[in-house]
Amino acid sequence: MPETLKKRRDFLAAARGRRIARAAFVLQALDRGDNGPARVGYTCSKKVGNAVARNRAKRRLREAARMIIPSNGRPGFDYVLIGRRNVTSEIGFADLCDELQSSLEKVHQES
Repeated sequence: MPETLKKRRDFLAAARGRRIARAAFVLQALDRGDNGPARVGYTCSKKVGNAVARNRAKRRLREAARMIIPSNGRPGFDYVLIGRRNVTSEIGFADLCDELQSSLEKVHQES
């Protein structure tokens, strides 16, 4: 399981990195320049819905990241997954995982 981003400064730093927009989420990725483990942060704004909807979206993103990032993420990267309204919690889980995998491939292809 990848480490979790918890500090605001880490989220702000990742926002300055690469950005890949998908239907179900937005992926932000930043190469920290070290060989530490990959770290992942999750966020959903109030546009996603009430607390129940936001938590459901984050749970789905967390599980997808748990399955995909250990094999497709790179050490030394910070990733932030941003949920989208009405899509993150409704899209099929296999589709969500596929989008995450293709997003990671695209981020690492560009770097």
